[in-house]
Amino acid sequence: MKKCMQLLLCAALILSLSVTAFAETEVSVVDEEYYTKFQGEDISISVYNWGEYISDGSDDTLDINKAFEELTGIKVLYTTFATNEELYAKIKSGGASYDIIIPSDYMVARMIDEQLIQPLDFDNIPNVQYLDPQYVYTDFDPEGAYSVPYTWGTVGIIYNTQYVDEEDTHSWDLLWDERYMGEILMFSNPRDSFAIALKRLGYSMNSQNEDELLEACESLKDQKALVQAYVMDEIFDKMEGEEAMIAPYYAGDAVVMAEENPNLAFTIPEEGTNRFIDSICIPYNAKQKEAAEMYINFLCEPEVAAANIEYIGYSTPNLAAYELLDEEIQQDEITYPSQDVLANTEAFISLSPETSTLMDKLWTEILSDDENYSKWTIPAFLVVGILFSIGINVRRAIHKKKENIL
Repeated sequence: MKKCMQLLLCAALILSLSVTAFAETEVSVVDEEYYTKFQGEDISISVYNWGEYISDGSDDTLDINKAFEELTGIKVLYTTFATNEELYAKIKSGGASYDIIIPSDYMVARMIDEQLIQPLDFDNIPNVQYLDPQYVYTDFDPEGAYSVPYTWGTVGIIYNTQYVDEEDTHSWDLLWDERYMGEILMFSNPRDSFAIALKRLGYSMNSQNEDELLEACESLKDQKALVQAYVMDEIFDKMEGEEAMIAPYYAGDAVVMAEENPNLAFTIPEEGTNRFIDSICIPYNAKQKEAAEMYINFLCEPEVAAANIEYIGYSTPNLAAYELLDEEIQQDEITYPSQDVLANTEAFISLSPETSTLMDKLWTEILSDDENYSKWTIPAFLVVGILFSIGINVRRAIHKKKENIL
């Protein structure tokens, strides 16, 4: 009897686990028949996306790729990149073939100009009906022919409220404040970094004026002595683990990081910032275009898009998905900032090839330059930085001591 009971308990446990697994991939779609076309054909699509940028089934969330596989029979081969420039280099070289990529606005424009992505067949993507037109027809893709919006958001400063004075957080100057030397992270890509430097100097982040770009370059060189590291996905571990105190990054990721570490806060500097759109595209050399369009359509399913946006923390361009979100998310000022804040944002536009080349050249110069400071500048920075670092470490020690007491 005991053995029988053990078998029954094991069976119940297996059933429970299978139900849980199913629950993580079960989702309602608008037209189930649409997704049956490739079932039994043993095909796969290759998806190349940013890190930490899709609901993956962790924390009892929807596993989007697995749900798509179960619904369609199409296997998803999923890999990630860290910057638009990394993505561009991979596609430009022709050394790899992907069916789905998710570049940002300015990179979409560049890839359209260089014929690295192909027009979409929207007969295969009926769920675009749910998308807000302002994110479909854009400066970087005016006819909405090459891209489908995935998310949008703003860039701001993430900072640790335990160690950074709130009054210092209203300007991009915070990233150049020598008191926080060694506690500052910076974007590891040129477009975002130059955008911040240009905005701080009072210029457009889309400036193509050589003098303004050179001035921004010198500003970024000045900042270099203060920067602990140039990062992208590494920011999660560094900010959540309090290895650094200040970083510019995307609003959606700030929401995710603050959930892991309540000491983190997000601010949009008063000089203004970037309002970006990341879009889904199909490269010129995709092997499974129609199956890729089915994947795009799946990402635009209202329930899928809502579950995805709840997980990754960004803003959705999908109006039907937005209506499914909790009111708390809809009213979140980081994810959905006020019109006053949005009025002070600027969208990236495509730069001329000459400007892009100059920016890339200057960025390489910034990262490789170690002799742009006078013999007095570095010691001065070091003294200020060491003193301020001592203060921060003392505050850290006090904070940890209080935690241990509690």
